[in-house]
Amino acid sequence: MPIKKELLEILACPACHGEIVHNVERDCLDCQKCRRRYPIKDDIPVMLIDESTVIEEGK
Repeated sequence: MPIKKELLEILACPACHGEIVHNVERDCLDCQKCRRRYPIKDDIPVMLIDESTVIEEGK
């Protein structure tokens, strides 16, 4: 399910406060600044640093 544009506009990375974008291919939210990936579970973004992973180069 796509994340609403309005929600993406107000979300920020809890680790660095960077911009969050929806990675439709992987159905997760990615931080453009610190390259953390936040999962989406049951259509709810899980914006917890402990639940995030660091995006490896080229992925």
